[in-house]
Amino acid sequence: MLRKFINFSFGIVVILLTFGWTIQVQAAGGLNDFLGKAEPGALVPGANHLGPVQGDPPIAPIYKDDQLLGFVYLNSDFANATGYSGKPIKVLVGIDPNGVLTGLKLVEHKEPIVLIGIPEKRILEALNKLVGADIGPVARGTARAPQVDIVSGATVTMLVMGDSIVRSATKLIRSGRIAPQGSATAGGQPAPVTKIVDAGKSEIRDWQSLLGDGSVHRLHLSVDDVNKAYEKSGNTAAAARPEPGDPDDTFIDLYVADAAVPTVGRSLLGDDGYNRLAGRLKPGQQALVVAGVGSYSFKGSAYVRGGIFDRIELVQDGNSTRFRDRDHMRLGNIAAEGAPDFPEIGLFTVPAEFAFDPTQPWLLQLLVQRAIAARDKAFLRFDLEYALPETYMKREPQVPTARGQPVVPRARVSASSQAGGVNEAAASFGNDEEPLWMRIWRGDLVKIGITVAALGVLTLIFFFQNFLVRRPVLYTWVRRVYLLFILVWLGWYANAQLSVVNVLTFANSLLTGFNWEYFLSAPLIFLLWASITAGLLFWGRGPFCGWLCPFGALQELLNNIAQAFKVPQFRLPWGLHERLWPIKYIIFLGLFGLSLYSTALAEQLAEVEPFKTSIVLKFAREWPFVVYALTVLAAGLFVERFFCRYMCPLGAALAIPGRIRMFEWLRRWQECGSPCQRCANECPVQAIHPEGHINVNECIYCMHCQELYFDDHRCPHMVQVRLKREKREALSSPSMRTDKGPKTLITAGGRPVEGSSPDAIFPPIT
Repeated sequence: MLRKFINFSFGIVVILLTFGWTIQVQAAGGLNDFLGKAEPGALVPGANHLGPVQGDPPIAPIYKDDQLLGFVYLNSDFANATGYSGKPIKVLVGIDPNGVLTGLKLVEHKEPIVLIGIPEKRILEALNKLVGADIGPVARGTARAPQVDIVSGATVTMLVMGDSIVRSATKLIRSGRIAPQGSATAGGQPAPVTKIVDAGKSEIRDWQSLLGDGSVHRLHLSVDDVNKAYEKSGNTAAAARPEPGDPDDTFIDLYVADAAVPTVGRSLLGDDGYNRLAGRLKPGQQALVVAGVGSYSFKGSAYVRGGIFDRIELVQDGNSTRFRDRDHMRLGNIAAEGAPDFPEIGLFTVPAEFAFDPTQPWLLQLLVQRAIAARDKAFLRFDLEYALPETYMKREPQVPTARGQPVVPRARVSASSQAGGVNEAAASFGNDEEPLWMRIWRGDLVKIGITVAALGVLTLIFFFQNFLVRRPVLYTWVRRVYLLFILVWLGWYANAQLSVVNVLTFANSLLTGFNWEYFLSAPLIFLLWASITAGLLFWGRGPFCGWLCPFGALQELLNNIAQAFKVPQFRLPWGLHERLWPIKYIIFLGLFGLSLYSTALAEQLAEVEPFKTSIVLKFAREWPFVVYALTVLAAGLFVERFFCRYMCPLGAALAIPGRIRMFEWLRRWQECGSPCQRCANECPVQAIHPEGHINVNECIYCMHCQELYFDDHRCPHMVQVRLKREKREALSSPSMRTDKGPKTLITAGGRPVEGSSPDAIFPPIT
């Protein structure tokens, strides 16, 4: 019955894919779908009803009786609000006619860090500090945008939410659909701008001259500067943890420039590099060179996990944006003569939707963080202001559009006379630049080398398994040492614990846009999945579940200790045991189907795996998660690998494709199962059926049955083979061939027996 269930699950997966795709499309809602999730008075104080939705993007007027108090809109309709999950964070925003934010309501998000790990209440408390902010001056460019407080552990999520709310309000005001008092943009008329970048001015300059006239701007912070800034912030916990080193040591020396300006770009990137960049940029789009040196990295590591550079932010006219990994290209050096060697250089393309104006002042904001507790950090912002020198600009009349709105001509960095060369260079631009995932791999060469070596050792164990299992003591210690290495190094140190979430993410990426670089950005996880994929063809799910899973190793090692201390072991009756197997398949299929509707919700329910608590976070987590993990491990002290047998959705996910294995490596005798039941009774996970065959869907490939297979003192078949062999050897000995005196035979125990016939010592074997 179980075999039919597994086979039929393939059909279920196909149905769920179709069903989930349909639900996913239907789940994308607009303003109308979310208005019912908040009371009018919660968005605009005193309001009691909403008016009809109007315009595109949609907004809804909000009233107290017949009096207009403000408007309601969805932040994601006006501004990018994509977080770590790759899905928009949707917030209902209330704003009055003067541009003051009056209320916020988080209505939808898929951020896993908020779903599990950080209470949503903390996120909302930080977000609500924007309520009361006047966005009118921000829209006019006379004030800086308000900032949300950073919640430690959810830096990117908070920054994305705060930015999207402020930017969306700014765009709404500038559209003229609401008119703050005294706004220069009321009616949608932007302030006149007549300056554009002079694309015809291009020359090569050295580093010092670029610094001297402001083509390259610099922010230098010493260790003392940062320590004093934290002291002034009033955060005593942060001030009590000063940066190590001499006060005059460089904390960070940060440089920035607009590389799309011909002179600046050619000087910093060289002619070839600038031409390749020019071929990639859309008309009017800009690109920034950011370089830094010092103990603090402006890139950080968040972009490796979530694709967002959370330590730098581009700000102009109250709008801000953070760069993603797709906007970034690594540079090896600065081409300008006299430029220092920078350990970190990045070329960042400004997103086209940001509408960046290079002729207007802007700033690059640096976020500095300091750990104040195990999971808490304090944050400070430092501004690196930039204004393009007038020498690179010229004045040009505005061009009216069909709507009568003036359009400011933007700089075009490509020259028509070199169009062919630029396009040809652009085609090879990506090939010359090292992809992000390659840089990550090169930075983890030691870990990668150790992992590859460990996988190589496991491959040798599997291919030469007969050599090892014939030596039970050696094999037992090889297995225990290997499992200990997997638990301590691969699990607790390298945090390379696979999860069913990896399977759900892969399936979701096939629906939403597959990208190899996303999966290559985690080298150890990628190597493990690649090895598991190959192993499925040879051995099924056993190589991972029995050898490469840190949590599985933890269960088995704890059970070994329990057995050493004579903890009683329980074997469930076969009928009950067989009926508990499908539980893990049901859990997996449920998570898989749910992930097609909501990946974040599926990730939340995937906490049925205690992997994150026990391996990744090493039990440093909220008590309910710790209690659950300890309960599962405690059950494994009495029933070996209890979780693996009955609950693990990842094991179920691997068992389904594992049925396509091409080889059968586990040997069986004809007597196995009928009448001999020794292997079935001693299998640690009860994966051998009473009739003798091994269920590869449940087998963890511990090879205990193979030890028995070759053991001529425990396996009944091999015992008979040994006895026959010893009988032949005894009969062929010289003492049996002599005619003088009584015959002497030697028994298996080495004791001579005189005057006895061979049949008396070796009875016939039936």
